[in-house]
Amino acid sequence: MTGSHGLIGSALIPRLRAGGHRVVRLVRGETEGADDVRWDPDAGTIDGAGLEGVDAVVHLAGAGIGDKRWTPARKQLILESRTRGTGLLARTLAGLQRPPQTLVSGSAVGYYGDRGAELLTEASTPGHDFPAQACVAWEAAAAPAAEAGIRVVTIRTGIVLAAHGGALQRMLLPFKLGLGGRIGSGEQYLSWITLDDHVGAVLHLLSAPSVSGPVNLTAPEPTTNAEFTRALGAVLHRPTALPTPLFALKAVYGAELVDTLLVHGQRVLPRVLEASGYAFGATDIERALRAVIAAPAAA
Repeated sequence: MTGSHGLIGSALIPRLRAGGHRVVRLVRGETEGADDVRWDPDAGTIDGAGLEGVDAVVHLAGAGIGDKRWTPARKQLILESRTRGTGLLARTLAGLQRPPQTLVSGSAVGYYGDRGAELLTEASTPGHDFPAQACVAWEAAAAPAAEAGIRVVTIRTGIVLAAHGGALQRMLLPFKLGLGGRIGSGEQYLSWITLDDHVGAVLHLLSAPSVSGPVNLTAPEPTTNAEFTRALGAVLHRPTALPTPLFALKAVYGAELVDTLLVHGQRVLPRVLEASGYAFGATDIERALRAVIAAPAAA
């Protein structure tokens, strides 16, 4: 697994180990145990021998797309952190004497671009903005693995809901202070999935040999930003009447990032995942938020 320290990876590893699986982590720095394998995507190096005989690979690594202003250098880093790592990993797996049967490789619903209220499935065409272009290149970088006969599943992930990380964690403080509100018109769609369902879906896909290609990892009922705002306000018992001031966000993150990630949206459906038999634990946004926010206190 790559990205083992991230929000998804750190939740996935315990579930895999609880199921009796041995997890080999690909790490950039010093190894911490016998099951760690060194790699450096920037330098193009990887200890391929440490991957011989693994059954499956889950590739989650990549620089955060919404963390910093999109300068030309930041965009290049976002793109290369995805394409270089994916390409290196795919080529290495393809050249192994005992390659894995499956590669689950990351992508995102940003693949579809800004599409308004259009219903989007895995068969929909890509968009044209920066995240869409980055996702197209990211997915294409996994081609060497597929060409070598490895089952490649490309997971197009939506907004992952977790109280201890990701987008929701950054929203909680302003909402708790009564400062949360809709963004822009509020009509833009937000395609979401709980962390528990994301982990469950990855585990399901690892054991679903008939599934390959793109798979949307989103709940079956995407919500508008206005609906999400009302639901989060209701869960936290806080008012949400005032819209979020976009000028403040744009001053920090830049207009392109704010417009693309917050004002625009995608209405994405998990057609392939549902058809493969996965049963979602959370489909209603308010119930999902209540469960996610209550989870740390219950842990």
